[in-house]
Amino acid sequence: MKYTEFKELVMAAAAARGLTEYELYAEESDNISAETLNHEISAFSSSSVTGACFRCVSQGKIGYASTELYDASEAQRLVDDAVENAAILETEGEAFIHAPGDEYTKVEEPTVTVPSASELKDLALKIVEASYVADERIIDGTQSNTRFKLSRTYLSNSKGLDLARSSAFTSAGSYPIAKDGEEMFSGFYSKAGDYPELDPLTIAQKGVEDAVSQIGASSVPTGTYDVMFSNHVTSMLLGCFLSIFSAESAQKGMSRFAGKEGEMVAASCVTLTDDPFCEESLNKIPFDGEGVATRYKDVVKDGKLVTLLHNLTTAHKAGIPSTGNGVKAGYASQVSIQPYNFYLAKGGGGTTEEMFAHLNDGLYITELNGMHAGASPVTGDFSLASAGFLVKDGKKGGPVKNFTVSGNFYQLLKDIALVGDDWELRPPMRGSSCYGGPSFIVKGMSIGGK
Repeated sequence: MKYTEFKELVMAAAAARGLTEYELYAEESDNISAETLNHEISAFSSSSVTGACFRCVSQGKIGYASTELYDASEAQRLVDDAVENAAILETEGEAFIHAPGDEYTKVEEPTVTVPSASELKDLALKIVEASYVADERIIDGTQSNTRFKLSRTYLSNSKGLDLARSSAFTSAGSYPIAKDGEEMFSGFYSKAGDYPELDPLTIAQKGVEDAVSQIGASSVPTGTYDVMFSNHVTSMLLGCFLSIFSAESAQKGMSRFAGKEGEMVAASCVTLTDDPFCEESLNKIPFDGEGVATRYKDVVKDGKLVTLLHNLTTAHKAGIPSTGNGVKAGYASQVSIQPYNFYLAKGGGGTTEEMFAHLNDGLYITELNGMHAGASPVTGDFSLASAGFLVKDGKKGGPVKNFTVSGNFYQLLKDIALVGDDWELRPPMRGSSCYGGPSFIVKGMSIGGK
């Protein structure tokens, strides 16, 4: 049974139960993935997932129920279970069923090449074989992966909303291992796009370059350094400390940005943007998980906090409209708050090489590890294992590793001295949010080394 037929059955069952406030949210996806280890395919999967969640207000309380099966009996069960759950579950806050009236940005249906299973396997094998050829120091343990995902999301409710969106992309990654003497070094590079755009030789080469660039690395003396964070690290930091920009965190006392709208919270060179329609992104979202129209928004503009990210519940508490950031991690999940394409805007500092010249002497950090254990999104404090390169007289020098960079993210935003123009948006690693930006410079950071 197709979603449209199932939707009609659910709506009829809800009306028969006398419900007037309800919503049906559904997701359908096709996934194909392949992985290699050494010279062989080590894993392969192909799956189709269909699921729907019914949410209703019954006797002033919220009820949920979900299913992966579309048929008449399941439509009735879905409604009945949601009503029963509303009677017994303790849920926080109100349920908001969004009414029509928003202006939705039109997003074209994705026109992408759908690779076959054999094509994805072949691409993964070509990447791993090209990795071995690229440098004689690449050894067994080298991996690659490929993935294709086609997804479609639906949202229909009792107030007349009937929305649908879709997305599709192929991604490929290279994970080479280089050996020099007794030391081993791991590299990484990934790219997402339309299948014909993914060149296995380029993906392999960039992964190998990342691995071998670390050969010969040593630590640095403990001290205070001027630091340049790479554009890759920019995306990692934004993803790690995302919750401080969430209105839900602020309303629970877990973000220092609570009540700071209109105040300077960062250096004047800092603009942080959430753009659901970013041209460079594969992640274009016209409506959120509650049916609210999404929109471009500067969260921080020239250092000033413009808005936190809201869903309908937090927006109601704040007495403002939702920013359209009510997101569901899966069809059966409750609504949380997430950005779509969240990035640090270009700052005029130039290319990566020009940023080295601005830094003059210091550290260029390209890798952070231990973000789950070494960073607190609540306090903003972080102490993270790092790797990168020395910068001397404005030029990139030798590799360095085994040191920690420590600080506080709230203070770091204020201490950013220069933002570059080497902007890059990273494909989503977990969930559907993309993070990115250019490199940036912070003066006088605490480094723990040898």
